[in-house]
Amino acid sequence: MGEEFPGSESRRRSPWGVLALVMLTGIALMKNGVDVALGPPQPAAAASLGRTAGETFAPLTPPRSMDFAPAERVRIPSLGVDAPVMNVGLDAEGWIEAPPPRDPNVAGWYQNGISPGQRGTSVIVGHVDNRSGPAVFYGLGSVRRGDRIEIPRLDGSEAVFEVYGVEVFAKDGFPAAQVYGDTGHAELRVITCGGGYSKADGYEANVVVFARMVKGG
Repeated sequence: MGEEFPGSESRRRSPWGVLALVMLTGIALMKNGVDVALGPPQPAAAASLGRTAGETFAPLTPPRSMDFAPAERVRIPSLGVDAPVMNVGLDAEGWIEAPPPRDPNVAGWYQNGISPGQRGTSVIVGHVDNRSGPAVFYGLGSVRRGDRIEIPRLDGSEAVFEVYGVEVFAKDGFPAAQVYGDTGHAELRVITCGGGYSKADGYEANVVVFARMVKGG
């Protein structure tokens, strides 16, 4: 507990406009999908960001945001996901690196961004599949509003998030400001590939899960 992480001060104020652009570009690299007949689950209309009047999932008073600490694992109990999280940066061309596709059960957190639990929007990415079959976020499109996402952190704490929306966005015209913008709360986006798939162009869209922290400590 209380471990200091080198560079943590500078990471509290990541340039989100730049991050949004490189994240969009980096996610577009995840095109080595397997040709599965039915494909991964896609979000249901009931999981979208739209809500029925008076319907709430996150608490009215969000918990206090947490200090910086890198993500260690990502758990999505409703999907049976319990995966290690590796830090990812930018490659030589300035793109965000995806986790190595050869290891399907690894997610990636952009290490120069907001850490899960801090005020702001943190981002976890992972492959939907690889050449061998389904990968860590294959079932992400079936997540429902109200589901929990748990992020154990390297300082021994844990940030727990509650899903309030799941959307599919085409990679052309991706709404970066909507996805990565600071809402004033500690939020999480979990992103993988989705939509239609072709061997020539890969996946045409991204599945994005929107979640807000409901517990931290």
